Amino acid sequence: MLSIRKNGNNSQSFPSLLDDIFGRELFNWENSNFSATSTTVPSINIKETAENFEVELAAPGMDKNDFKVTLDDNLLTISSAKKDEKETVEDNFTRREFSYQSFQRSFELPNNVVDEENIKAHYDNGLLQLVIPKKEEAKENKAPRVIEIS
Repeated sequence: MLSIRKNGNNSQSFPSLLDDIFGRELFNWENSNFSATSTTVPSINIKETAENFEVELAAPGMDKNDFKVTLDDNLLTISSAKKDEKETVEDNFTRREFSYQSFQRSFELPNNVVDEENIKAHYDNGLLQLVIPKKEEAKENKAPRVIEIS
């Protein structure tokens, strides 16, 4: 019988070390994506200025044709689907690898604010940038309304 004692210095015990070595990816049955690549949702920054909304999405390794950007009423949706297939054939074996990456992010923009006809999108060096201009009536800088407290 193997007896393992854990001392107070927080060092790893033998079973924990084995779990660490052998328990990665191969035995992760909860992960429905069995490809070598991990699936993540890209980070997005949204900035509002007086003139427009600026959206930046970090998606390195993608191509501009991998993206689909739609605006339905005031719902902005950015999505992507990328399939990669590699095959290696040598004398005594064939190895095929597949990977599939997809994501979808949706954001609700304020009603009747966006100038839909002048939206611009640009993808360069792993960064998708959208500039969503505001309508002229939405650009008006109104003084804040002061609410009297009774």
